Amino acid sequence: MSNELVIQKNSSGLEIALLSDKKLTEFHKEQFDAAFQVGDFYLGKVRKVSPSLNAAFVDLKSEKDGFLTYFDLGPNIRSFQKFFKLIRQNGQIPADLDAFDFEEQTNKAGKIGQIIRAGDPLLVQVIKEPIANKGPKITCDLSIPGRYFILVPFSKTISVSRKIGNTKEKARLKEIAQSIKPQNFGVIIRTVSEGVALEELDKDLRDLLRKWNELVIGLKKASFGERIANNENRLDTLLRDILNDSFTQITTEDTEVHASLKTTLDKYKVDTKSILRLYQGKVPIFDQYGITRQIKSSFGKNVPFSGGAYLVIEHTEALHVIDVNSGNTSFDPQNRDENVFQVNTEAVDEIARQIRLRDMGGIIVIDFIDMRDPKKKQELHQALKNAMDKDRAKHTILPMSKFGLVQITRERVRPALEIATSELCSSCLGTGRSDSSVQLLGKIENEILYLWEQMNQKSITLKANPLVTNYFKAGFPSLRIKWWFKYFRWLQLENDNHAALTSYTFVNDDKQPIVQ
Repeated sequence: MSNELVIQKNSSGLEIALLSDKKLTEFHKEQFDAAFQVGDFYLGKVRKVSPSLNAAFVDLKSEKDGFLTYFDLGPNIRSFQKFFKLIRQNGQIPADLDAFDFEEQTNKAGKIGQIIRAGDPLLVQVIKEPIANKGPKITCDLSIPGRYFILVPFSKTISVSRKIGNTKEKARLKEIAQSIKPQNFGVIIRTVSEGVALEELDKDLRDLLRKWNELVIGLKKASFGERIANNENRLDTLLRDILNDSFTQITTEDTEVHASLKTTLDKYKVDTKSILRLYQGKVPIFDQYGITRQIKSSFGKNVPFSGGAYLVIEHTEALHVIDVNSGNTSFDPQNRDENVFQVNTEAVDEIARQIRLRDMGGIIVIDFIDMRDPKKKQELHQALKNAMDKDRAKHTILPMSKFGLVQITRERVRPALEIATSELCSSCLGTGRSDSSVQLLGKIENEILYLWEQMNQKSITLKANPLVTNYFKAGFPSLRIKWWFKYFRWLQLENDNHAALTSYTFVNDDKQPIVQ
């Protein structure tokens, strides 16, 4: 499988399309002025502690407060508070934690009111962007992600990605991490670290420590509600997380984005000459790569996928619902179960693609076509799990219920992507109403009479939808013949296949519109 990234820049931000074998699988929008992006660090102040929720609302100088649960304080919140206080009171405290004495860890069954109070300052990190009428979800358990490691201050734990299956490689990476990480810092070893040399791993860790130092320096002089440090932009984050040998091309039409991409790819030791391209064609880049068409066909309510079958996708604030329909697929009446299983199986790949493409989060309910055979249900469940393996977001897939429903819970860190695929009706202008045929014909006749008698236009051609022009020619005597006997003028007719039903124009012999 080959992967491509196509990046388009507009006035509001970047649009990033990930193509797998030329098919759109992910679509991201990054706004230049967006607040509260995942990974950003803010200096907040506790506004209210809610014992019933075991959570707190943190003032971030925005319309909605940040939401902080007890579990998101982290086990080392007391050590974090101690360090935070020392930094704010004495700017000479070093950013490294070599000589720092840890405080006692918190109890998992504790109460948030025992740890923080209203008015307390807190350094927090955004872990979920504002969704609907909710503010951002935040944490005090800080982490700084890199290409190979995730750096976790105030921790001593070394964790390895579960996707690294080789036991010897896990041991090697743990040994390297233990030897290069500073004291009182924990690390999470990412999947892409597998097989990477010590030099590259050490360089990545040094880069993360530099970011931590910059964060501490910013904390010393920050004011409440201020964003102290922001995470990498969405494009750099995407490259960091998914860039591998399967990428064949990364294309953009913007010179600034191209230069930024080159810097990032050079850092990852990627041959930019073979993979990075600056598009300079006259056709818009998304049109050139067929992305615009795919967006329009993929984000609608009804999504076709194979042989006349289609998905119906509905979004609510609480959950997302996906219904599998056979449509006009022809079934063999002698082998219905096998036919239904085939349609459901073909739907699985499109469902996994749609979930990634729209970045659906929270609860997703899939209504497959009903099947009777328990073994087929199990096979379908496994096929869905296999298709979802490519999804980087954390998710859980429950077995199919007796009603043919499959429930998926998927990590939601930002609102689901929704793109309008409908256009304003040129006939009714979105009102759902248009002039009746009697009104339309009366309006046309009045305008013709005005052109003949008041403007002395001897030759007039009515350019309109074929349904309208055919109406004037139908029957005997036709309406056009009746007008000839009434006004002694002949009306020319011209079909416009692209005109709306109620749209028309009058043109002269030179085919120029007649302005009334």
